[in-house]
Amino acid sequence: MATTEPSEQELRRELQEERERLAEAVDTLRDELGAATDVSSRLRAKLPLVAGGAFALGFLRAGGVGATMRYLARRGREGDEKAAVGRFRLIDRG
Repeated sequence: MATTEPSEQELRRELQEERERLAEAVDTLRDELGAATDVSSRLRAKLPLVAGGAFALGFLRAGGVGATMRYLARRGREGDEKAAVGRFRLIDRG
């Protein structure tokens, strides 16, 4: 049986090539993962600002200042309804 075993220099060269490919793969993976984790760290640093912006956007989207003012103005006009005919109402505000 004749087996051809690689020489020591061939094995060292193959190992060195494999190390280089592995290092390139690790660098590529680190770059791809670095971009994803960078977003979360930047968001975490500005979390109070982002939360305040989300609250303000939700407030404005829901009607915001106008709805609040209408609510407050309506509470000031409320009174006891004494009589109603169609769209007309007699209200006691005193």
